[in-house]
Amino acid sequence: MSIILNYLKKQHNAITETLLTLTKAESPSNKKTLTDRCGEILKHEFDRLIGGSVEQIEQTEVGNQYKFTYGKGNDSDQILVIGHMDTVWDEGALPIKREGDILYGPGVFDMKGGLTVTLWAMKALKETGASLKRKITFLVTTDEEIGSEYSRDIIMREAEKSFVVFVPESSIGPDGAVKTQRKGAGSFLLKIEGISAHAGINAWEGASAIEELAWQILDLKKLANRDEGISVNVGVVKGGTRMNVIAKEAEAEIDVRITKKAQAEELTEIILNRPHFINGTKLTVTGKIERYPLERTEAVIQLYKDLQEIAASHGYELREGSSGGASDGNFTAEIGVPTIDGLGPIGDGAHSENEHVDLTNLPYRAALLAEIILKYGNK
Repeated sequence: MSIILNYLKKQHNAITETLLTLTKAESPSNKKTLTDRCGEILKHEFDRLIGGSVEQIEQTEVGNQYKFTYGKGNDSDQILVIGHMDTVWDEGALPIKREGDILYGPGVFDMKGGLTVTLWAMKALKETGASLKRKITFLVTTDEEIGSEYSRDIIMREAEKSFVVFVPESSIGPDGAVKTQRKGAGSFLLKIEGISAHAGINAWEGASAIEELAWQILDLKKLANRDEGISVNVGVVKGGTRMNVIAKEAEAEIDVRITKKAQAEELTEIILNRPHFINGTKLTVTGKIERYPLERTEAVIQLYKDLQEIAASHGYELREGSSGGASDGNFTAEIGVPTIDGLGPIGDGAHSENEHVDLTNLPYRAALLAEIILKYGNK
C-alpha cells in the first residue's frame, strides 16, 4: 500500500469530520453572508490542516473567494486545483443526515466532497514529506452554480500560470469514473415583436409573436444532433396578454450544448440570425456560447492513464466518462491547459434531494488526487 493511502486510511474519521463541517456550513450561491461564513470555515480548515498561504479575494455580489497555496515553485508553472463552495440549495432546504457510511446533505457531493478531498490530499502530501518542484494553488470560487460571472477572470488568470489543472467536481456513477469530457454550454434569448389585434374582429391584421415563436422552436430543434452531441433546449417561453388578443410579444430562453469547440461558431451564427416565418414579426436574438467543451485530447487521455495507474496500485480500476454539464474546468481547457475533471468522491444525486457521498471512498479519492499532484508536481 502506498504511504499516502496508508496515511489517509488512518485519517478516515477526521476526513469525514471535515466533510460534515463544510456541509453544515450551508452556502447558497445567492446568499453572500452564508457563503462568506463557509469561506471562513474552509480557511480555518486549510490553516489547521496545511498551513500554507491564503489570499482572500473580496467580492461584493457573491461570496468572497479564496486562493490557497502550498509549496514553492515558479509562479508561471503551478499545479492548479479548482473547486467551488457555493451550492444550489437554499438554507435549510435539505436535511443533513448520516446513514451508515452514506452522508446526505446540501452540496455534500457537489462539491463539499471535492473540497474535502483536496484539503486532505494536500494534508497527506505535507505529512508524508512529499517533495514537489511545483507549488499547488487551490482556487475556491463562490459562483460556479450561477455561471461563474464573478470568478471567470480569476480562473483564467490562474490557468494561464498552470502546468496542469485538476477539478475535484463530483465523479460519475457508482464506481467513481473521472470526467475526461464535458460539454460546452451556451444560452440565448429570442425576443419576438408582433402586431396586436382583436382575435375575432380583425385577426388577419395581426401578426402573432406566439405563432412566430412556435415556428422558431420547431426550427431550432432541427439543430440538435444526437450523433454529434449537440442538444438544443427551449426551456422557458413567455408571451401574450389575453386569449382574445393576437400576441404582440413573446420570448424564449434557449440552452445549447456542444461537444467540440468547432461547433460553437456555426451554431452561434445560425441562432443569432434567425429567419422569419410570420410576416410582420420582428426578431431580436442575444447570447453566446459561455463555456467551450472540455475535449478528450491526447493530454487529457495521458492524465487519465496516469490516474488509472495510481488507482490500480491502490487496488481498483478507475473508469472514465463524459458529462453533459459544464464546470469551471471548461474554462481552463479552452485555453489549452491539460484539465481533468470528476476527481471528487463517489456519490450521487447532485442537485437532487438524494445528494450523498460514500464516506468509505474518501481516503482513496484523496490519495488519488495527492499522488497525481505528486507525479505532475515533479515533471
